[in-house]
Amino acid sequence: MVRLPSGRLRKNLFGGGAVVLLAALNAPAVVSFAEAEYHAYKIARPGYQRTYGSWRIVDVPAEYRVNAIHAALLHTGKVLLIAGSGNDQEKFDSGTFDTILWDPGNDTFKKIPTPEDFFCSGHAQLPDGRLLVAGGTARYEVLDGEVKKAGGTMRVRNENTDKAVTLAKGTVFRSPSGVEYVSAADVTVPRATREFQGSYVGSGRMNPWQSKVTAAEADVFVEAREEGPRGLTTQAARYEILGREGAGEVYGVAQRLTTAKQEFQGIKAAYEFDPRAERYVPVAPMEDARWYPTLVTLEDGRVLAVSGLNEVGDVVPGDNEMYDPATRTWSPGPFRYFPTYPSLFLTQGGRLLYTGSNAGYGAEDRGRTPGLWDLEKNTFTPLGGLSDPDQLETSASVLLPPAQDQKLMVFGGGGVGESPKSTARTSIIDLSRPDPSFRDGPALPQGTRYLSSVLMPDDTVFTSGGSRGYRGRSRSDVLKAQFYDPKTDTFTAAAEPAVGRNYHSEALLLPDGRVATFGSDPLFDDEANTRLGTFEQRIEVYTPPALHRAGADRPVLGEGPRTVDAGARATFRTADAARITTARLMRPSAVTHTTDVEQRSVALGLTKGPDSVTVDVPGDRTLVPPGWYMLFVTDRDGAPSEATWVRVP
Repeated sequence: MVRLPSGRLRKNLFGGGAVVLLAALNAPAVVSFAEAEYHAYKIARPGYQRTYGSWRIVDVPAEYRVNAIHAALLHTGKVLLIAGSGNDQEKFDSGTFDTILWDPGNDTFKKIPTPEDFFCSGHAQLPDGRLLVAGGTARYEVLDGEVKKAGGTMRVRNENTDKAVTLAKGTVFRSPSGVEYVSAADVTVPRATREFQGSYVGSGRMNPWQSKVTAAEADVFVEAREEGPRGLTTQAARYEILGREGAGEVYGVAQRLTTAKQEFQGIKAAYEFDPRAERYVPVAPMEDARWYPTLVTLEDGRVLAVSGLNEVGDVVPGDNEMYDPATRTWSPGPFRYFPTYPSLFLTQGGRLLYTGSNAGYGAEDRGRTPGLWDLEKNTFTPLGGLSDPDQLETSASVLLPPAQDQKLMVFGGGGVGESPKSTARTSIIDLSRPDPSFRDGPALPQGTRYLSSVLMPDDTVFTSGGSRGYRGRSRSDVLKAQFYDPKTDTFTAAAEPAVGRNYHSEALLLPDGRVATFGSDPLFDDEANTRLGTFEQRIEVYTPPALHRAGADRPVLGEGPRTVDAGARATFRTADAARITTARLMRPSAVTHTTDVEQRSVALGLTKGPDSVTVDVPGDRTLVPPGWYMLFVTDRDGAPSEATWVRVP
């Protein structure tokens, strides 16, 4: 039976002379109103939803609305939304940091005490299901023309060979001319090293006079005590540390202390979020401060932290480090430079693929070429063929499903910094080929930065949101969504979201097969770019067409093991064995700034019995890193089950 439009809509569309007269006087307004009414009617129809899916805005109580900068799915099924100070200088100054835990099963929320400003931190899923969160904000940027006190990098030197030196935040450095500068953070300088260069003397001892001492160094940001030109300097000088004994061995050296723009600065803090206790647990801090770092989980469960802005606002020059969840400590990793938030994916064999996607800070001509990084040898093999290589900033990247195919895809992106450029380009690389290079895939509907990309249980990729312009300038949010199918190399349209998403937005797959979207931080709220934007705090959830078609008749997985070893088999009870066609292990997301290197979908071998299915988990740890996964089975009509959580230790 064809359902007719509602009475209200019929009146609006086919009303009498008054409407005709109004249309003549104000045609655009009437057309716009009628179009909106018809659109609402159309997208609510079951036939439309079975073809395109549907969106729903979650009712978030006011006290739980946050500027979601980071989103991570936990193995409890809840979503951790991390704001920290949320790109809000007033919250940073007051020390107000936010984290919210959302349960999408019943739309309940909980505030989580947040010990540090995790705004623009990095995160990764650990083997035991905890979430590693590292880095964040030590200081907000100060723009050109707004810097009142001269500041910059103070290099602290320690010539004492016996011990390291720690200087607390607030340490005062005095220049030869008497100008005083105050440090913005704690800094620890290792002990100096002594190299003996002379010959042995009596009793087999080295002549101490024949040795060379090399001072240890560490950087800290300093700011003049007072405003004014006296604090400005471009001349190298040695700075005395006030109130310290042995000042001859420990001192500062600085060259440029100016009122030029001062960048964001990172912190060294690291925590594990415990999904069971629902709290942050402190672990050893990183060696380097990091703001905008990428954390990527390796095949042995360790986590590599890469890039970020350090404690003086510079991109970490290549000093990467490794976190061991067994000891909860950090150690040096292979040295290599990347721009901030680089998209690095663990590939079969253990190398990391850098797609070139990144989130912004870094030299325009350095570290932006895609390639394969061998961590053991610390070698980097560039990969060519990528179209619009100058528009990889704010692009999205995914390891296409299933992971065994070893294909990766880049979606959209823009020029470096505040460039007006954006590209509709997609590119795909097949690492299974002997000489892999990128090839163009189907184009997006328009040039798009900040596109969200989410792997689905049916091996498609759901993409949504983004904007044509930098941070949604000129109201350029893209209110479109689509599915990419790797089998056919095509896009298929999906229902359009109601909420625009650009900078600081996220999307992830939920255990029930829906997709949740969060955040957005537009620079302006109007087309003329005159009114400052406001952060988008609404949560919008997409229900795919397959769930509308299936309704309550989705395949169901029953009793089975909670732990499945790599290379092992596991059997699950189900009354739907006959209709099940595929099984996938899907790693939960940890996403920020369009960067989600955690999500992956692994195809499982499938054996069906009368009332059970048995899955075979690949034994290759580079395909299945240790951790918790969502196990989905899908039927012949493409309908997925709800996820069963299993751990691969």
